[in-house]
Amino acid sequence: ETDLQGSGVAQKEVLQEIDTLTVAFVPSKEPAEIVTATEPLKEMLKAELLKEGFEVENVDITVGTSYEAVGEALSAGTADVGLIPGSTYVLFDDDAEVILTAIRAGLNKDSDNPKDWNDGLPTLLNDSDAVSYRSLIIAGPSKKGQELAAKINAGKELTWEDLNSANWTVMSTTSPAGYIYPSLWLQDRYEKGLTDLESAVQSDSYASAMARLASGQVDVVLVYADARLDYEDEWMKDFARTKPIWEETNVIGVTSPIYNDTISVSNFSENMQIPGFKQAVENAFINIGNLPDGKEVIKIYSHDGYQVADPEDYDEERKAQELIKNLSK
Repeated sequence: ETDLQGSGVAQKEVLQEIDTLTVAFVPSKEPAEIVTATEPLKEMLKAELLKEGFEVENVDITVGTSYEAVGEALSAGTADVGLIPGSTYVLFDDDAEVILTAIRAGLNKDSDNPKDWNDGLPTLLNDSDAVSYRSLIIAGPSKKGQELAAKINAGKELTWEDLNSANWTVMSTTSPAGYIYPSLWLQDRYEKGLTDLESAVQSDSYASAMARLASGQVDVVLVYADARLDYEDEWMKDFARTKPIWEETNVIGVTSPIYNDTISVSNFSENMQIPGFKQAVENAFINIGNLPDGKEVIKIYSHDGYQVADPEDYDEERKAQELIKNLSK
């Protein structure tokens, strides 16, 4: 009897008690919707952290008023964990550490070479796990669009003059796929930016950008890699084209990978100073991402699971931030 009690006491010593773990989400959806969808995460985190030897009394889930507000909470140590995009992590990487990268469904094409995307077949989601996505520079059915595509599909390089002779549409300057990464792509190849193009109009949505491409108002659009899949039906129905989008559009440029959202932890919160706790949080989120119930919860952010992150994965994002700084000067 006494031995059993003794072992119970020994077990208690291994467990470290933590009063409150604070997890902050960015407001990429309606805050109330996020709070409701992530409610089950509280018990899941408690259960997983208990397996790691940490008994957490409360899990407090908050939604920041802005992306920056979550970064600032990590900086101040008022949030322990933040689910934030790569761009927010990079802005606050002196004060926060990236531990995990979100996994999403991959695509059946992921080549750096634009010609490889132009086989006339759909770009489809597949069962592979992807930790990043691409932005594509796509030429449409206009005469100029076809001319640029023919050059790429013949294995030739496009010159700055080729690109500058086309009409482009871009998204707002904060859009990673619709502006920032294509700007980096131009910078790397031609030492030019989107602002150097003679003809570039801003679209308020990807739908209006694709409509402009279909009508021939513009020759080139900047979109995320599976955008054509999203607008496949509209292309012929609403935009009144006679051939499928896969036959009428061609990729003429592929940006470097845009890394998925992160789970980052504060360098300054008291909980994160506890030896072994950061590793426990990492393991807990990986395990939750592998559970059917866990996948259901993280689906609100289109996450399918998590894998260990490398801060260097976000170096392109650091270049992108520099670019934004220079653009806003």
